[in-house]
Amino acid sequence: MTMPLPKLTHESWNRKMIENDRELEATLDRIRHFQAQLAQLRRTETNPTNYRLSAGGFIAEIDRMQLEVREYLSALPVTPASLV
Repeated sequence: MTMPLPKLTHESWNRKMIENDRELEATLDRIRHFQAQLAQLRRTETNPTNYRLSAGGFIAEIDRMQLEVREYLSALPVTPASLV
């Protein structure tokens, strides 16, 4: 049984980066959801080729979101006081 690949559109690759802690939490939730889908696929897919093809989309999307999280966490928040 194969699971559908995550929908990767041109817009998903060009979306804005995480801008606040609310968006950070939403992205972390989405990463957990994709990881759970990938784990389910790993438990249920019996064909190695189908698994590899299906898993690749999930892994690419997880990697992209993890990069966004790293970029957000690598910078201090910009506050009006820090702009003075």
